[in-house]
Amino acid sequence: MFRSPARFCAHCGSAIGRRVPAGDNRERDVCNACGSIHYVNPRPVVGTIPVWEDRILLCRRAIEPRHGYWTLPAGFMEVGETTGEGALRETLEEAGARIALGPLFTMIDVPAVEQVHIFYRAQLLDLDFAAGTESLEVRLFAEPDIPWSDLAFRTVSTTLRLFLEDRARGSFGTHTPALLHGSPPPGAGRNPG
Repeated sequence: MFRSPARFCAHCGSAIGRRVPAGDNRERDVCNACGSIHYVNPRPVVGTIPVWEDRILLCRRAIEPRHGYWTLPAGFMEVGETTGEGALRETLEEAGARIALGPLFTMIDVPAVEQVHIFYRAQLLDLDFAAGTESLEVRLFAEPDIPWSDLAFRTVSTTLRLFLEDRARGSFGTHTPALLHGSPPPGAGRNPG
């Protein structure tokens, strides 16, 4: 269920209430004094699937949530950058990796946490990579060695499963699943390795 992130108006400091503003069709945070509407919209997370030959680069998280678990290099998009620029930046920040950004691979809706996760295929330009401040370590994994039970997020396991399925088929597509609360991720019943 949606929780209001703010209790006071950023414009005048008065208390915020929940109601349907005139001309709208859903409840919003609205200032009780000045009437300012405080929209809360999904936050994009952008990242990559960096590949070197048949191996995939993963980062072990040095921060919460999911400290110590493995993930693809990804993070919140910044104001003023495109999704591709954000994916390049996050890959450099978390893995110290230089990449050639490829096409969009997955765009996963995660409404329960008000996010959209966007992953691009990518080729590592060299093997000169190292853990950034948000990573404990960075390592290349062959398909049989991917630490499936230690992956940080469902969006990461979903993206990796879809990537491996497409790679085995020899044809990559663009995937747009939704991870709804309590639903198994796409491909969850399939053996990944």
